[in-house]
Amino acid sequence: MLHNRPGLIAAEVERLALRLRRSYTEVVVGYAECGTLGALDEVCDRLSLRRLPGLHCYDVLAGEDRLRAMFEDQPGTYLFTDFLVRSFRRTVVAELGLDRHPELRADYFGHYTRVVWLAQDPDPELHRLATEAARTLGLPLTVVETGASGLERALAALVSAPDR
Repeated sequence: MLHNRPGLIAAEVERLALRLRRSYTEVVVGYAECGTLGALDEVCDRLSLRRLPGLHCYDVLAGEDRLRAMFEDQPGTYLFTDFLVRSFRRTVVAELGLDRHPELRADYFGHYTRVVWLAQDPDPELHRLATEAARTLGLPLTVVETGASGLERALAALVSAPDR
């Protein structure tokens, strides 16, 4: 749920990293920048932690160049991951209060023009959920199959990188 409140990510990462260091010789951060406005990088620098590359998980999954091209083509793009598709009712609808105040949909999503699902492991059930979520937002759905190889490469680089 921290992705809904990126201002809380850095403090939580710091708290968790300090706790984990008591049990592990190395701790790495499974977040990209994720909207922390540099706060996560400050924590990582101060504690000598490495994190996933990029501005957000979307960069890791789809690649920065591919994502940049999507936004240049259609700046009003809202992104889904498999996680967001599975948890949409909780992480978007309930967290933003759309279940109680559906009239807020236009305020939150009125400037978006489409949803792009960066599908890591698409299957018929996830496709149904993605379609339903996009319909809830009142937006057309585009599916871009990314697989998990970008994430796998980023994680492998993160855990195999030499100490700073």
